[in-house]
Amino acid sequence: MAGALAGVALALQGCAPAGYNQDDDQVSVANEAAAAAAEATPTPAPDASEEAAEDTGDAPKKDVPITTKLTAKTLPRMGQVVVDQDGWVLYRFDKDTANPPASNCEGKCEQVWPPAYTEDGKPELSGVDESKVGVITRADGTKQLTIGNWAVYRYIGDKKPGQWKGQAVGGTWFVVTPAGQRNVTCLPTGTPKAVEPPSDDAAAGGDDKESGGDSGGYSY
Repeated sequence: MAGALAGVALALQGCAPAGYNQDDDQVSVANEAAAAAAEATPTPAPDASEEAAEDTGDAPKKDVPITTKLTAKTLPRMGQVVVDQDGWVLYRFDKDTANPPASNCEGKCEQVWPPAYTEDGKPELSGVDESKVGVITRADGTKQLTIGNWAVYRYIGDKKPGQWKGQAVGGTWFVVTPAGQRNVTCLPTGTPKAVEPPSDDAAAGGDDKESGGDSGGYSY
């Protein structure tokens, strides 16, 4: 048995991937003078979107990128993964919950791990069982896809579709399988750190850190 375990450990060590975004008041005759003054400085009409938000009680809609497709795919060394419509590998987070399904990645965390946002919870599916796909409402009112009751995310540390540099980051992030399980087929040596959240300068077009520094004040 000890020899078998040692063999597994050696196999996993070689698995590290390369390169480790809410009646006008009636005026009586006695108040004609006040009405005239009011007409001289009319009150601006309320913004249509604000009026709609007041009527429905909903906050203005947050502009987020929508995940329109989930595809099961087999990648070399990693095996079964799920990718979005652009080929980006999706992940799950051990600090989330599946019963009930909920996300615990907010603020700077969601800048590094963008949620797989949805409008109706019904993306196009290829190789992913419809019964495994669900939706949760995040704290900010946006909706996020789940697979096997686990919220799913992208990772900004992946620089091109098909990469999985987020595998085992912080010991809590793992590539998700089409059934919503953690894919631990291929694990890096050690515990990788997440890349830094985009800085304000980066958002304005400046430089941003790649990885390996301070955690940026957020928890994995």
